[in-house]
Amino acid sequence: MSAPHVRRAGVTGIGVVAPNGTSTDTFWKATQAGVSVLDRVTREGCEHLPMRVAGEVRSFEPAAAIEERLLVQTDRFSHFAMAAADLALQDARLGQSDLGGSPFAAGVVTAAGSGGGEFGQRELQRLWGKGSRFVGPYQSIAWFYAASTGQISIRRGFKGPCSVVAADEAGGLDALAHAARTVGRGTDVMVAGSTEAPLAPYSGVCQLGYEELSTAEDPVRAYRPFTADACGFVPAEGGAMLVVEEVGSARERGVPVRAVLAGHAATFTGASRWEESREGLVHAIRGALGEARCAPEEIDVVFADALGVPAADRAEALAIADVFGAHGRRVPVTAPKTGVGRGYCAAPVLDTAAAVFAMEHGLIPPTPNVFDICHDLDLVTVRARAAELRTVLVLSRGLMGSNSALVLRHGAGDASW
Repeated sequence: MSAPHVRRAGVTGIGVVAPNGTSTDTFWKATQAGVSVLDRVTREGCEHLPMRVAGEVRSFEPAAAIEERLLVQTDRFSHFAMAAADLALQDARLGQSDLGGSPFAAGVVTAAGSGGGEFGQRELQRLWGKGSRFVGPYQSIAWFYAASTGQISIRRGFKGPCSVVAADEAGGLDALAHAARTVGRGTDVMVAGSTEAPLAPYSGVCQLGYEELSTAEDPVRAYRPFTADACGFVPAEGGAMLVVEEVGSARERGVPVRAVLAGHAATFTGASRWEESREGLVHAIRGALGEARCAPEEIDVVFADALGVPAADRAEALAIADVFGAHGRRVPVTAPKTGVGRGYCAAPVLDTAAAVFAMEHGLIPPTPNVFDICHDLDLVTVRARAAELRTVLVLSRGLMGSNSALVLRHGAGDASW
């Protein structure tokens, strides 16, 4: 009697709309070069806020990517999501005919932390300035954090499992894991990821409640994790969407499997309890390694959460040492997000996209703006480091206490994974 077929989830398509690039090519070129695009916030209405530096997406034209009828009923974060999903599906060479004629073969899962703040603010200003008759009918849905999942699924006709993950920043990794497990249960394709647009005035004011937010004015010094000058994180907009597909089906279509989502685990340690996040992150890492059947010494590089808060950085450095130090090696670590900002739920999805490109090109991208490391970490800085990368670990933590770890295997690896 033959063993049952094990369904494995692989990444076959990637779409990026990020501060350093609105295509996978431009994003990866900037990421591998260590280019920093952090700059002073220019968004209208944010000029007076203490939040001085951010990663803005400045080369994105919504009207060129999204139908006019959808533009008026959706927020900027959904514009990013729909555009990135289109790019990912195009990259995966996946059309409706590739789903075997069944719209139930594909689903969508996204994560979002702030939802449609810009749209919501505009409609609330109309409510208080002009009256309820001037509030548009889409106010009830455009701000909602699940709006991107809904719009992508409706626009593409995907009627399979659709959902949204609410797990603050770590939700980006959790959404990818949710997609992988959905594929494992029988769905052929999931479009998964996260995009954020937190740079509207209302959203900016809300973020000022985070003690971890950097208010530094110099873009070069505003976000410098793992250094003595660490003073918090800077926010960013944009994000990425991935096509997560059953590996066997992808190969039957003749599409390369760029990476395998091999293992994931999540824990919770409480809001801003950074010392406790050390233990929570260790449990998440070991859980992800266990699900991937991966030994610590197999991990070739860690994409760090890199919050930029001294206590949080210390906890993460110690967690990495707890898992990997016992095996007598200092695993390479990188945090390319210091060049684009920390895009909340979208940040770890951009890290995942960068990790896939890193495995494909044999390069560990550097950590921009970071030089004087004050922790025992083999942090890649200044320039990319050539390395054979077969297995990668991506880490994420949320300001409200979520911890998440994801193991990726190179797509050209052994079929036994």
